[in-house]
Amino acid sequence: MIQFDKYTIRPLAISDLNQYFDLVERNRKRLEDFFTGTVSKTKDLAATEQFLKEIDEKRTKREYFPYLVVDNSTNEFIAFIDLKNVDWSIPKTEIGCYTDVNFAGKGVTTKAMNLFVDYCFETFDFKKIYLRTHHSNKAAQIVAERCSFELEGTIRMDYITTAGEIVDLMYYGRLKKSKI
Repeated sequence: MIQFDKYTIRPLAISDLNQYFDLVERNRKRLEDFFTGTVSKTKDLAATEQFLKEIDEKRTKREYFPYLVVDNSTNEFIAFIDLKNVDWSIPKTEIGCYTDVNFAGKGVTTKAMNLFVDYCFETFDFKKIYLRTHHSNKAAQIVAERCSFELEGTIRMDYITTAGEIVDLMYYGRLKKSKI
């Protein structure tokens, strides 16, 4: 767990079912195009429970690591951060994130992401963490740049949206700083 200000970053648990479903439901429209797996597997509480069980299995296999940013004063879930596409041979991973519509643009995500990336370099010993975003997602680009990710380039026709459109994605990377 990571504590900062009045927030905690902690692993997502199966017991978070109702609150997690509510977080996705409140943000479903915003998540539709670029969190297709989440949106398609959380249509109702039963599907979401199955999804959380699948996530837990992947975590046990060290293939996927989902986390929540929680407001300590209200116990509200305000953001979701995950590590996916883990490649232990390098070792590197992709980071993804979304913020609840009620907390977007307040700087909490940037602070959480920065602390979380440092935590991941130390805890998992990743050498690189990268993120992908669409050129229209200015908020993700700002968070990436404020968290010392560098734009590495754009991969053409890299992702298919829920609507079936194949789009280009911008790749940002951050390397673990070597200790001197």
